[in-house]
Amino acid sequence: MTLDLLVRAPAPDAELLVHHVHVLDPRTGIDAPHDVRVRAGVIAEIAAPGSLTADADVETIDGAGLHLFPGFVDPHVHLRTPGQEHKEDLESGTRSAAAGGYCAVVAMPNTSPVIDSSSLLGSLRDLASRMARIPVGFTAAITVGFGGKELTEMADLRKAGAVAFTDDGLPVTDAGVLRKAIQYQRLCGGVIALHEEDPSLSAGGAMREGSVSARLGIAGIPWLSESTMVARDAAIGGYEGGRLHFQHLSCVASVDAVRAAKAQGFRVSGEASPHHLCLTDEAVRELDTAKKMNPPLGFEEDRQALIEGLRDGTLETIATDHAPHAPDEKDVPFEQAPMGSTGLESAFAAVYSELVRPGILPLGLVVDRLVGGAALMDLPTPAVRVGERANLCLVDLDREWTVGEHGYESRSSNCCFHGRRFHGKVLMTVADGTVAFRERTFAVHAA
Repeated sequence: MTLDLLVRAPAPDAELLVHHVHVLDPRTGIDAPHDVRVRAGVIAEIAAPGSLTADADVETIDGAGLHLFPGFVDPHVHLRTPGQEHKEDLESGTRSAAAGGYCAVVAMPNTSPVIDSSSLLGSLRDLASRMARIPVGFTAAITVGFGGKELTEMADLRKAGAVAFTDDGLPVTDAGVLRKAIQYQRLCGGVIALHEEDPSLSAGGAMREGSVSARLGIAGIPWLSESTMVARDAAIGGYEGGRLHFQHLSCVASVDAVRAAKAQGFRVSGEASPHHLCLTDEAVRELDTAKKMNPPLGFEEDRQALIEGLRDGTLETIATDHAPHAPDEKDVPFEQAPMGSTGLESAFAAVYSELVRPGILPLGLVVDRLVGGAALMDLPTPAVRVGERANLCLVDLDREWTVGEHGYESRSSNCCFHGRRFHGKVLMTVADGTVAFRERTFAVHAA
């Protein structure tokens, strides 16, 4: 591919000097205090703390007590453009991502209309080149109109800039159609990303089937709906030698199926979402519609399996599945509400507070998994390295804050962590060499 898969609006290159900041990048092996200089949007120097002096008219930041990570990459977000801009648009969605420490995101094609043609994709990329605060890539549909039967012109879509192919929000239930899609994917490149669900098992369900759903009297979705499709599709992908990425996994059996597929040498990868890593179906007792998502929140054993999957590398990345909805769409009885939670602005804080601070996962591993989505989508992996375009995330790990306390950068507020008190606040994000986000109360000054 010669076409750049990521696009963003023009913005001035950053000129920054961060003093005495603890740099943590597990991929470059840095875990110590340093001074970091960004010149013309490029990481120009990484030096001993306090050793660098500021050039004229360069913003300087006292990083003492703060951490500097490579910017995060989310391979699974919904930006709702075109057709659903009342929920989110390219500007607000990428602004929300930047506020969460993300330097790039990949958007799903379940828009209105579905992104299933090169002309639609081209128009969307053109719009992003004028509106996106951070680099954004776009996936295209596997099947025309998400109908599940007729394949899109995958080669044309790939040439037009499609990062991957997915019918996310719906499964590809026809095994023959999926097999043909994988055959085409091998010819044109990219990745097949799969939302795994057997509608004959999940239809009518609103949460995970189990004791909580029974007590609440809400129709449940059995974990079997997801795991049987993961096992089937991993086998098809292995048979065809294709590349498959399993989205938002939520149960023990799915993690086991991905692990088994990898053991056989199949080219598969997987992701877990912050809500599945931090919450269980017990959280649905409140009937808060922000906690209604697909796949639904699982059991405690499912949560533990996802954590172990991140730890042992079965799951390479943490992806938010950021899914904005308008207030009137979510402000209805639980069973009637649409599936989905926003998550870009709370993802790091949730995982850091719930998994790192208690000592369940090391900070370096979590940072690695928040960056790991880039390689899965054949995108440049952010790194704190001299000569690299600056993709950086400055965080105060000790800072406590309440999710949604001062509103959201997103147009929507249906966050499953709304009102939760977390540690770990993103203060600044540099994306593709430009300052994409700076917390309002975080001051910088010229030398």
